[in-house]
Amino acid sequence: MDIVLRGIFVFFFLYVLLRVMGRRELSSLEPFDLILLVILGDAVQQGLTQDDYSLTGAVLAVGTIATLQVVTSYLNFRFPKLRSVLDGEPIVLVQDGKLVERNLKRERLTRQDVAEAARTQSIASLDDVAWAIMETSGKFSFIKKSE
Repeated sequence: MDIVLRGIFVFFFLYVLLRVMGRRELSSLEPFDLILLVILGDAVQQGLTQDDYSLTGAVLAVGTIATLQVVTSYLNFRFPKLRSVLDGEPIVLVQDGKLVERNLKRERLTRQDVAEAARTQSIASLDDVAWAIMETSGKFSFIKKSE
């Protein structure tokens, strides 16, 4: 039972931690970030199972976290009002070719970050953008101005 309770705590801790980290960090993993995630996973595993290396302990830990993920996904699907809390909401970064500074600061993005994302979608200048939106996944969506 101890492993199940630890699993519940770790799940919610990681859920909150990843929401606080923000979308930008999760969408653009650098090699160092990937290494940190591996180290985080190892640290979580040690705190989750302590010195229990049994098959039962592993099944309980993984099963608890998987069950909580399914429950969270179901709640997200079933109760639309919870979606903004569980997943966040898309954020407008550019409107009619102008940066929305407040939203850039909130997501810790620079003009260069948005311009780079635009270039990856073959948009040369932010002046050509009607809307740029950072999706809840951390990816950028661009809608060009109609000519």
